[in-house]
Amino acid sequence: MRVDDFRLMFGKREFVPIMIGGMGVDISTAGLALEAARLGGIGHISDAMVNTITDRRFNTKFVKEKLKQFKFNVANLDKSLVKFDLGQLAEATRLHIGKTMEAKRGAGLIFVNIMEKLTMNAPKETLRVRMRAALDSGIDGITLAAGLHLGSFSLIEDHPRFRDAFLGVIVSSLRALQLFIRKNMRSDRLPDYVVVEGPLAGGHLGFGMDWAKYELSNIVTEVMAWLKNEKLDIPVIPAGGIFTGSDATGFLENGAGAVQVATRFTVAEECGLPADVKQEYFKASEDDIEVNQISPTGYPMRMIKSSPGIGDGIRPNCEAYGYLLDANGKCAYIASYNREVAAHPEARKVQVWDKTCLCTHMRNFDIWTCGQLTYRLKDTTNRLADGSYQVPSAEHIFKDYQFSTDQKVALPEA
Repeated sequence: MRVDDFRLMFGKREFVPIMIGGMGVDISTAGLALEAARLGGIGHISDAMVNTITDRRFNTKFVKEKLKQFKFNVANLDKSLVKFDLGQLAEATRLHIGKTMEAKRGAGLIFVNIMEKLTMNAPKETLRVRMRAALDSGIDGITLAAGLHLGSFSLIEDHPRFRDAFLGVIVSSLRALQLFIRKNMRSDRLPDYVVVEGPLAGGHLGFGMDWAKYELSNIVTEVMAWLKNEKLDIPVIPAGGIFTGSDATGFLENGAGAVQVATRFTVAEECGLPADVKQEYFKASEDDIEVNQISPTGYPMRMIKSSPGIGDGIRPNCEAYGYLLDANGKCAYIASYNREVAAHPEARKVQVWDKTCLCTHMRNFDIWTCGQLTYRLKDTTNRLADGSYQVPSAEHIFKDYQFSTDQKVALPEA
């Protein structure tokens, strides 16, 4: 059996059961998502730091305008005054998503990954704007990520597309799914799909630092058994550590609706990582990958140890970005940075090891988040004469998942 022998069913519509996961900031680009849709699967774009993404894509000035508005506050330790203009946030979202949907071809779908942990100094208000603007822009579906999203459906339940857009949630435990369904029941709306993300996934993890004691297959089995017992017909989509078509087929044979994959696409031509960073992913060994707690979100995060942003004590740039400011205008990195500045008053620049300025470093591609199996990427391509690795196309990777068997990985044509 191979992945192409299965189809993801949403009602009477069927899709190649391959979903490319959402990776921010603009790592899962519009181009990557468009390829997935063209090939009959499901692609994701991310709305993480959407003002920055829109500025890059369309030469808008959202970040510059926000910085200009709050420049007076740069030296202030209190960031509670730094707010996003909700109108501009909606405009940036509509531009990013709307232009992507206009370019869509093929029978597949494009979803947007929306993280609850992007609290933006007004968690509920900004999340409502982001979700509603995505629906306004014609997005096929929304994947709710990085948070429990216990009240997220209520923010869009009066939107005209609340019932016809695909809405799903990422969980890492049965308990999280049960909470989500129970809390959102008053909206009389079930999720259309559930992504079960295991401990080998990239970026933020839905586990503690004891992540290694969990197994994706066990969590998927538990979730599927509960859904069956509750007579809920919701496709389950495993994610995290699914590296080959054979890995994917194993889950599909056991009843999964599709699989979500991302790590192998980080080095695709269409991926947003700079060319030199893609080579770092290829070169990484298993020992080069770690799970740490430097994210201000409070979630453990997997990344390559040599990420330039680790330990880099840059001044917080909340006036331009500020996506992780909580409802009180606070961020764990600001506290760590101010502690080090106070401890080293003569230093021109400090080092901060316990937290990182995730906004700036993700924007600059200086935190190299990755899946646990990133060290295997070098085995999926050709080594070139200059010692670098050949960068495959998204189509090549997608079709290798779709058609490969026997744990084989097809190398791109040299």
